[in-house]
Amino acid sequence: MLRDKTVAFLGAGSMAESMISGIVQIGSIPAERIYVTNRSNQLRLEEMNHVYGVHAVHQDALPYEEVDFFILAMKPQGAAEALDALKDKIRVDQVVISVLAGISTEFMENHLQLGQQVVRLMPNTSSMIRESATALSPGRHTAMDNVIAVKELLGCMGKVFLIEEEHMDIFTGIAGSGPAYFYYLMEHMEHAGVKKGMDEAMVREIVAQTILGAAKMIMVNDETPASLREKVTSPNGTTASGLDALRKNNGGRAISQAIHHAAKRSKELNEEMAVAYSKSTNPPRVMGNFSTIKGRCLS
Repeated sequence: MLRDKTVAFLGAGSMAESMISGIVQIGSIPAERIYVTNRSNQLRLEEMNHVYGVHAVHQDALPYEEVDFFILAMKPQGAAEALDALKDKIRVDQVVISVLAGISTEFMENHLQLGQQVVRLMPNTSSMIRESATALSPGRHTAMDNVIAVKELLGCMGKVFLIEEEHMDIFTGIAGSGPAYFYYLMEHMEHAGVKKGMDEAMVREIVAQTILGAAKMIMVNDETPASLREKVTSPNGTTASGLDALRKNNGGRAISQAIHHAAKRSKELNEEMAVAYSKSTNPPRVMGNFSTIKGRCLS
C-alpha cells in the first residue's frame, strides 16, 4: 500500500530521524520518496541526506502536490506556524500527521482548511529500536483507508494502538512516559546489586534481561500480570518478602501516581497550547466512532 506513497517530514530532529531510519530499513517507502526539511539547519539536512538517502530540502522546495503524508516533527511551539503555512498549499485528501506532544486533532483542523485529514500520534522513545507502543487518533475527516495506511507506515516504530483522543493523556502517562519509569526502576535495581559488590555492567545486563523476560511472558501468555505475579510468589519466599517491602513502601501507589501525574501534565500542556493559539471561530469537536476497534492493537 505504501510503496507509491510520498512522505514529507517537517522537522529533522531525533523523532523524525528515528522514523526515517525505520522506514528506510524496512523499505515500506523508498528513500527517494521521503523528504525532510527544517527551518534553518542546513548541515542537519545534509547529514540526513548522506545517511539515509532521502531528499533534504528547504521547505519552499517541497513538492507539495506530490506528498501524501506531511509529518509534523518540529518542536510543539512551532506547530501553529507550520500548519498555517501548509493550509493553502495542500489538498484535503492529503494527510497531516503530528507526533508532537499537546497538539490535538482539533488544533490541527482549526489551523487547516475545512475537511482536512489529520492524524495525531503518540510514540515513545523505544521507537528508536522499533519497539514503541504508539497511539493513533484520527481526526473527524480522516478516511479509514488513510488511518490504515498511517498504521502501516508506523510499523517502522513498533506496535500501534487506535484509541479515542480523549484517552491520549492517560496513554501518554502509561506509554509515552512509561520507559522512564522502567529506567528509574532499573537504576535502583542496578544500584542494589552494585552496593553488594556486583559488577556494574553485569548487573545492568541482568536487570535488563529480567525486565525483558517478564515483558515477553506477558506478551506470549493470556494470563494477567496479577496471575503471573502470584505464580512466582511462594508463601514466605524471597519474592513474597520483596513484594511485601514494595507494599509497605507504597510501591504500587507510587506507580499509579506517576502515571496520573504524567497524564495530568499532558492534559495541561494540551490546554496551554490550545489557549495560546485559540481562534474565535473554532468549529465544534465531534468524536469519531471507533467502538468496534477502539483500544485494539492494529496488527
